[in-house]
Amino acid sequence: QVQLVESGGGVVQAGDSLRLSCAPSGRTFSSHVMAWFRQGPGKEREFAAGIVWNAGTTYYADSVKGRFTISKDNAKNTVYLEMNSLKPEDTAVYYCAVGPYCSSSVCYEHSWYDYWGQGTQVTVSS
Repeated sequence: QVQLVESGGGVVQAGDSLRLSCAPSGRTFSSHVMAWFRQGPGKEREFAAGIVWNAGTTYYADSVKGRFTISKDNAKNTVYLEMNSLKPEDTAVYYCAVGPYCSSSVCYEHSWYDYWGQGTQVTVSS
């Protein structure tokens, strides 16, 4: 059974930084993409950032571009989301997801992803 274990959420002030981590277990993935989605209060789940595992190609939502950085550690089979200059509007539950390889706009679609973590709360106070 595939499990995605997320960690790193918390309560911070505007302008602070946080780093989220996600490590899949239960299956070895190849030619896949890993992504972070988020769902704020009363909002739909939205794409934040993604990385194509083999190629290292990254994708970002416009709302986080320049502030968030997605990266991976092949040896640890872990994906990270470094979040800087956090804003109150970044407050959300952040979900890690794994899906098959993609190279187009489908990478931004939550329906593309097969496996999801349970989410980690990020709260940014003003």
